[in-house]
Amino acid sequence: MRPEALFRSTSLASLPLLNPIDVEVIGSALTSIVEEMGEMLVRSSYSPNIKERRDCSTVIFDADGNAMCQAAHIPGHFGCFLEFIPAIYKFFPRNKIRPGDVFVGNDAYEGGVTHLNDITFASPVFIGETLFAWVMNCGHHCDFADRGGAHIFQEGLRIPPVRFYREGALQEDVQSLILLNCQVPEERAADFRAQIAANRLGEARLRSLCEKYGVEIVRSVSNELQDYAERRVRAGIRNIPNGVYHFGDNFERSNYPEFMDFSLTMTVHDDSLDFHFDSPPQVRAGINVVYTALLGAVYFAVRAMIDAGIPPNSGMDRAINVTAAKGTVLNCELPAAVSGRMAASQRVVELVFGAFAEAVPERIIAGSNGAGFFSFSGVKHNKMWAYAETVGGGSGARATKDGLDGVHVHLTNTSNLPIEALETEYPISVLRYELVDGSAGPGRHRGGMALRRVYRVEDTCRANVGGSRMRTQPWGFQGGRNGAAGSFSVKKDGQQSEVTHNAPNPAEYHKGDVLELVTAGAGGYGPPNEREAAAIARDIREGVISAADAKQIYNYPR
Repeated sequence: MRPEALFRSTSLASLPLLNPIDVEVIGSALTSIVEEMGEMLVRSSYSPNIKERRDCSTVIFDADGNAMCQAAHIPGHFGCFLEFIPAIYKFFPRNKIRPGDVFVGNDAYEGGVTHLNDITFASPVFIGETLFAWVMNCGHHCDFADRGGAHIFQEGLRIPPVRFYREGALQEDVQSLILLNCQVPEERAADFRAQIAANRLGEARLRSLCEKYGVEIVRSVSNELQDYAERRVRAGIRNIPNGVYHFGDNFERSNYPEFMDFSLTMTVHDDSLDFHFDSPPQVRAGINVVYTALLGAVYFAVRAMIDAGIPPNSGMDRAINVTAAKGTVLNCELPAAVSGRMAASQRVVELVFGAFAEAVPERIIAGSNGAGFFSFSGVKHNKMWAYAETVGGGSGARATKDGLDGVHVHLTNTSNLPIEALETEYPISVLRYELVDGSAGPGRHRGGMALRRVYRVEDTCRANVGGSRMRTQPWGFQGGRNGAAGSFSVKKDGQQSEVTHNAPNPAEYHKGDVLELVTAGAGGYGPPNEREAAAIARDIREGVISAADAKQIYNYPR
């Protein structure tokens, strides 16, 4: 069940009467605050993952832990925020929190975050002597590399909510403890400063807004926006036929050899939605998902299905109930490893889309890539370095349009790391970066194309490579064909390995070794027409794809 403190509705009976103009203006101001915080964080950060790939998010919560507004950054980070305020209150009573305090945390079980790389900072906003709100941001830190993944104790430093600043003073002992456990401490320290600066900007902007309109008016608008989000969600659900809908899919990830069966039962009842997920017991690999990450995936998928314009705040979740058995992959418990939880979370989104398919087929997209993943680490000029990146692929075809080529989908929403920045920062060269012919699922509207990225190692390092949809194909819909699965190969000492779906992880590579990752394409929508069939036949003639692969991937000829 959802944390009740985060999702209670608020009566406006005792609050000031609002006019629509105030609601619109103040609501837009809250959105601009979180967007400006995000831009400041990106522009002032040091690590390529934040300043180039924009792998960060910002949000404002009220004093009770209800989300007032989240920026349109990384949908998957919403799960990192959901329980962070309750986690702070668990360790620090409200009457012990002071202006100038800043709290940091990253733990998936005691810190309200979803994996250890997402280090989150929260700053209380006081108006006078009263705690009015919290400004928060989360950044994905490329550290804790080359770790084990059997359980969370192997995945890096676990940080419960602790004071990073106390009444404006940096707690240097806390910072020293954290940095001592990081492999690239200079990067972490610089990014921490950027995250603190982004929060300070959010505090200043929020105080200014309250000074201009009054605290009670801003509080009332926040509550009204949450109620408005709830009304829009319920209105959208009422357009879905009542019923019980099921969908299942196989899940695999390159660092776990077995296939898993995921399934979803979705119940639509008037203006509410119930989701129940079934998945295997949690495993000794970093693919498990904590409950808040499951919630974040579901909330994104529902918003995408029923009304993308719903304000991103806590009100949108009141009509949604999510359950999954504890101790399973999709609702894991301590000490399950969670470092690669995004792959399973991405599959949760597609389970939701699949469940909606029977009710509103015109709204969904076909299956998409599961995101490839590279993580490198080594030593350069006597200092450690670490680089990690998710690699996009095909996006599923839609009822009226083709899918998109070579993009991130669903929860990741990051940019690629430009090759110029990658080669400047790390001892790695990129030999090829291209779309993959033959990877798109044919259909009346074809799926998106996969990406191929080929790296050459310029100095000894260790790497983890892989992703999801490496052995399963993104599904086509309404007669559309499946997209192609991904693959991996390596050339060591000039010898080319077989193309495989499982890279040896982690593995050591040396100067001159070449690693190739091909991500998955995406499924088509609707039966292929003559144009698609002709394109497949041409690809076979030109040697882009073999006849056997065309039969396996596209069922061509039928």
